Amino acid sequence: MMDISGGSASMSPTASCSSRSNPTRADVLEANCGPVIRRGLEHAIWELEYLVKERGARLCKMYQPEDAGPINDRRLWLSTPGPRSSAWPLTVHTGNSYVVAPAGFALRGAQLDDVMLAFPDLRVIAYHAGWPDTEALIGLCGKHVNLYMGLRGSSAGTSGRPIAVYHAIGTAMQWMPADKIVLGLDLPFDDTRRVVDYIRDLEMPEDCRRTGVTAQPTREDKARYSASTSRGSPASIR
Repeated sequence: MMDISGGSASMSPTASCSSRSNPTRADVLEANCGPVIRRGLEHAIWELEYLVKERGARLCKMYQPEDAGPINDRRLWLSTPGPRSSAWPLTVHTGNSYVVAPAGFALRGAQLDDVMLAFPDLRVIAYHAGWPDTEALIGLCGKHVNLYMGLRGSSAGTSGRPIAVYHAIGTAMQWMPADKIVLGLDLPFDDTRRVVDYIRDLEMPEDCRRTGVTAQPTREDKARYSASTSRGSPASIR
């Protein structure tokens, strides 16, 4: 996660990780070719195309915490799959990050409005539900048909922060269908079983339902949260 090469590495860690992936697991290779601005656009595009064609990558990640500009920086627009192919969903880190720099202004989910308006056919999964500005992202997901809210094991999908989960999922379901909420994991310290069990067994508190904050998600709703991940993106993202 932390860039220790100063942007001088010929390829990102994704290429070496792909060669060690276990073919017996239902893993989906996510190409993280950044930091795009710092490395150079042509290098990131070459690596992305290599990972898609030669390594079977199914997603392209934009991780701005380590780059030199915000999510909607126009220097990035040619690096997105949108102008080349809408078959590669773009995943974007939104909200706070572990990385010390840059300032939080570079990671705001609201900046995706510019990107979605410029590339309406591009499918984007906004990781971490834009926390702590989750409501702003939820509004954009309701506005843009191809913008999805991503629940990640280290953020919304943790039983240690139940109020945040109730609020994020409850509000989101008032603005978008359940299949626009995507559950996915890509961190080695995420306990996959615990996170999936938590979402599967999620029960909204009675006071939330009584006050109209949210309805109880059905079993079918919860299945849709993880459908695109379990079946493998991008073909299953509807």
